[in-house]
Amino acid sequence: MGLAIKLPQLRSRPQKPGTEQRTRRPDQRPERKPKSRQPAAEQTRRTRSAPAKGATRKTTAPAKRPSIRFNWLNRILILVATGVVTVAVLQAYITLQSIPVERISVTGELEHTQTTAVQDMVYPALTGGFLGADLAQVQKQLEVLPWIHEATVRRVWPNALEIHVVEQLPIARWGDIGFLNHEGEVFRPSQRDAWQALPTLTGPENTAPTLMRTYQRLVDSLAPLGLRLSQLSVDDRGEIAAVLAGGQRIAIGRDDFLERMKRFKTVFRSELAARMTQVSSIDLRYERGVAVSFKTAVEVSETNSNNKKA
Repeated sequence: MGLAIKLPQLRSRPQKPGTEQRTRRPDQRPERKPKSRQPAAEQTRRTRSAPAKGATRKTTAPAKRPSIRFNWLNRILILVATGVVTVAVLQAYITLQSIPVERISVTGELEHTQTTAVQDMVYPALTGGFLGADLAQVQKQLEVLPWIHEATVRRVWPNALEIHVVEQLPIARWGDIGFLNHEGEVFRPSQRDAWQALPTLTGPENTAPTLMRTYQRLVDSLAPLGLRLSQLSVDDRGEIAAVLAGGQRIAIGRDDFLERMKRFKTVFRSELAARMTQVSSIDLRYERGVAVSFKTAVEVSETNSNNKKA
């Protein structure tokens, strides 16, 4: 006799709508869900962003700033170095200033000025030493000397001065005691005997440069005629008068100098060249003519005798 056993019924789980129940055979392996494929860059980013378990993040400490004490130390060292250099420069300058001038050389064509006189005048201005000497003052003192027209002074290392001197070149006498140089400057040297044969120029003191220019123009005009100038003067009204070496006087006036000298050349070549020893004076102040005065017979004989003695 058999027994009948009633087994309890198992309820199946309700299926979600849209899904199907799949049966699996005993010999069938369970299906594996496919892994989601993500881009490599995204996986790497997630891997880097996710902190590792049990690991701690290291942080970099900020760099320490230099100490303020070192800044002040650098400044102090710079100030000390600057002071040392300044002191060294000052000591060198003081040493150079203390160097005396041991040699003075004088160059130039010196005919009327002695080298010893130049040196004696310069030495008192050299008390400041080689660098302390006032060269401008030395130059002024030298140009005060009567026969020195221009002086140049320069230092020659290590302890010498070089002086170049240009002497006065007298072109004419100025009055009785003075001379005129090529620039019309008046100078009055102590020795005048060697230059007494120069032509004499006279006039107000302030007319010396103008009269010197007139003299040079007159010499250039007379030289082609074989005539030499002995005297040239100008009065307060500006009237110019000349005396030739033969004693003939020429009244030039103050206007139309070139025109009047041109007229004189014409008359001289045509009328007076052969009779110049008989001429006493020539007046060029006329507008269109020339007035000539002749010597008397006695004056002509005296002139001839004087020329023979000379």
